[in-house]
Amino acid sequence: MGFVMKNEKFNSFLNSIAQEYKIYAPVLLKGKGVFSDTDSVRYGQIKTVEEIVFDKKSNFSPKEVILPITQTLFYFTEDSVTEPKVDDKKILIFLRSCDIHAVKRLDQIYLKNGFEDPYYKKLREKVKFVLMECENSFENCFCVSMGSNKTEEYDLFLRVKDGQVSVECKNDEFKAYFEAEETAEVIPSFVEENEVEVNIPEGLDGKIFKWEGWKEYSERCIACGRCNTVCGTCSCFTMQDIFYKDNGKVGERRRVWASCQVDGYTDMAGGHSFRKEKGDRMRFKVMHKVYDFNKRFGYHMCVGCGRCDDACPQYISFSNCVNKLNQAVKEVE
Repeated sequence: MGFVMKNEKFNSFLNSIAQEYKIYAPVLLKGKGVFSDTDSVRYGQIKTVEEIVFDKKSNFSPKEVILPITQTLFYFTEDSVTEPKVDDKKILIFLRSCDIHAVKRLDQIYLKNGFEDPYYKKLREKVKFVLMECENSFENCFCVSMGSNKTEEYDLFLRVKDGQVSVECKNDEFKAYFEAEETAEVIPSFVEENEVEVNIPEGLDGKIFKWEGWKEYSERCIACGRCNTVCGTCSCFTMQDIFYKDNGKVGERRRVWASCQVDGYTDMAGGHSFRKEKGDRMRFKVMHKVYDFNKRFGYHMCVGCGRCDDACPQYISFSNCVNKLNQAVKEVE
């Protein structure tokens, strides 16, 4: 079922559900880019459809909405432990097909990996998706190669053009808001090809660990962790205990995003550390994205959004690395 309406009508819908939902979408942050006088596109709360950036890929994924960068798990005193209150509002997120696929990967790690993470589950159960289409493939995207360019897992689909909003509604909860509007056939279009094509190696196994190509990344990578930060599927975290100054026995435990690429991530008691070389860290990340995860769950972790390539200050390309790996596997054979 599809509906067509003026922007103002759709804004009325957003205003109506704002009492029940927090609404997130990619928004333009003026002057907040990497370099001076540049902008950034990042997820934030919106009130109108005009605030949403449709024609640019967001620099950060919507992951931080359902998996906060810093999340307090509980507060503690000398004799009690208390979990923080969770906002009762539901969450509506505007996102693209690749990012919907990315959330599926997070669900796999946090909900279907032998244990349900209660903190992630509380937020995830409240989330509904609004699909945004990509008229053209963006720079560095390779979603077609990863099979994440199309999806049916959404509640609403939205297309904005010439002051009009076209909506496909797949969730009965929202249909009542649009029943008075003009009906029309509304079908999302999906990207069918990218400029970047990635060939996942066949027959990939532990022998590739000794590939000489990993050493290139020891020389180039600066261990900043940007690739993990912008990635929609990276799920690693560390724990921090915060003690208050007025009472050293009172504080809170926080879960904070972590990066397998940064120094100290694999540090252990006694001073031992795994993967001290940056090339080894790159190997760990790449193999997890296109080998280990697939071996365990039957599909690749990477969704081909290309944000890691966009963000790297050393112009290290994940997609290029996988293609090099593919060639290396052929040569080994």
